[in-house]
Amino acid sequence: MISEKIGIDDIDCRIMDLIQREPSLTHTEIAEHVNRSQPTVGMRIRKLEKLGVLKYQAGINIRVADLSFARIELQTKNPKKIIKIVKNCPFMLNAFRLSGDSNISVLIVGLNFKDLDKIVNMHFRNDPDVPNVHIDVISEVVNDFVLPIDLNLKFGEYPLGQDCCKKCNCIS
Repeated sequence: MISEKIGIDDIDCRIMDLIQREPSLTHTEIAEHVNRSQPTVGMRIRKLEKLGVLKYQAGINIRVADLSFARIELQTKNPKKIIKIVKNCPFMLNAFRLSGDSNISVLIVGLNFKDLDKIVNMHFRNDPDVPNVHIDVISEVVNDFVLPIDLNLKFGEYPLGQDCCKKCNCIS
């Protein structure tokens, strides 16, 4: 079971489940659901946070956001360079190292498909270290999926070109 792999017991699992389903529950309300005292629940929540298995994520629910999202699959000779680009580019939300034909997957955001295409062209298609690029536009998100997005970012403010690259330092 997953809980055994990450070192938590049934009570911890129930606490995590409650928090995931209803993050606004108080420790007292959680304690009532798991039949434990409020201090015990607080201690267990701190333990889960310290383990790193319980995190709180503020952001935009991409299931309902009126934005365009895409997943980019890359084959690259220089994964560290791509990770640096993702960390610094305001249009890239996250990246994953993969095994297989593609070795990096990147989640990107734009106002529309045209923005997504510009992001991919600017950062990846012209990179000699990236021989293969595949883009899948996300057409539907089934469950709530919250990701941090810079809400002050104005897509027109950082044109995709030299100004964007100066902003995110992805071109030396």
